[in-house]
Amino acid sequence: MLLALLELKAARGRFLLMGSVVVLVAALVGIVSGFTTGLGDDTVSALRRLPATHIAFAAGSDSDQFARGLIDDRTASGWSGEDHTEATPLGVSLTRGTTGRGVEVDLAAFGVDPGAFAAPATDTGTPLDGAAPNGVVVSRQLVNEGVRVGDTLTVDRLGITLDVVGTTGRSSYGHVPVAYVTTDTWRRIRFTVPGAKDLPADLPAQYSAMALRLPADTGTVELAAADHRHGTTTVPLEEAFAAAPGYDGERLTMTSIQTFLFLIAPLVVGAFFAVWTVQRTPELALLRAMGASRRRLLGHTLAQAAVVVVTGTAVGAALASAVGLLVGEQVPFSLPASTLATTMAAVALVGLAGSALTLRRVTTVDPMTMLGAAR
Repeated sequence: MLLALLELKAARGRFLLMGSVVVLVAALVGIVSGFTTGLGDDTVSALRRLPATHIAFAAGSDSDQFARGLIDDRTASGWSGEDHTEATPLGVSLTRGTTGRGVEVDLAAFGVDPGAFAAPATDTGTPLDGAAPNGVVVSRQLVNEGVRVGDTLTVDRLGITLDVVGTTGRSSYGHVPVAYVTTDTWRRIRFTVPGAKDLPADLPAQYSAMALRLPADTGTVELAAADHRHGTTTVPLEEAFAAAPGYDGERLTMTSIQTFLFLIAPLVVGAFFAVWTVQRTPELALLRAMGASRRRLLGHTLAQAAVVVVTGTAVGAALASAVGLLVGEQVPFSLPASTLATTMAAVALVGLAGSALTLRRVTTVDPMTMLGAAR
């Protein structure tokens, strides 16, 4: 180990250069991981917040189900009547609105029944109340954009006026901040024709989906039978994320970038240590001639690789965290400590795997041949 450290000191320029490459690769992997998590949260955080186990969509809708599928009132009542099942209708629509103070915002209107398990808890103000059907609870992003409790929010083109009664935590859908309204208000937003003055009783009693709480021991056969009875397709909550616009495409793109970075890291580290091993072959041959075992040479080489890779990865992790702090909430970036630790461990492992590509040359050094060649 002492000899490995002495070589690191003697050739510090080359090792610093290699370490810098590892730092940049690790930082880039961490930053991409942060954007992957952040973009995912910005697309489906409202769905993640739902205290549901499953989502039931209308049968026959294969993509973008929240926008294309509709659950009628008969299906909603059928699911609500299932034994050992909690079910509540859920409406999802993208729209725009303007406050009485002139603040224009994009919002995803989530229609929920007041008092149902899908209704959000409030940080400030009051929760949704069936006695005040025009109430709306806005997410933190809308608060950051200037919406306040007590504001009047008018839905563009429809003229539907909503009273902001409360705020809740960070919640978004398709990169749009969420505003929670009653299901009756959501049906007005979803089905009202601009300029019309329809009342909720005049509109279709339909919803985007059903949020379900099923027992943990519910089997696929039971679920399939319930779907057959009600004409729905039910999926676990995590699988319902794919119904959000752009979710699958974004994850595929970011995951592909991460995969290529994980492939690049071992190749770069392996190439460096391959060249380094060739350059120090006479020294390795001398050590073998002096009685050093192959095992000791392997330990010597791995120690150098570990110092470079682990130190570079640690600095890269700090750099990725600094980027996260720098961008704050200005962009969808999220890098929890657990995710950062897992990602950096993977970078270190693939980097060490790259250095292992040079171990065969270290163990096959012929001391007699190389010493003769050196004279």
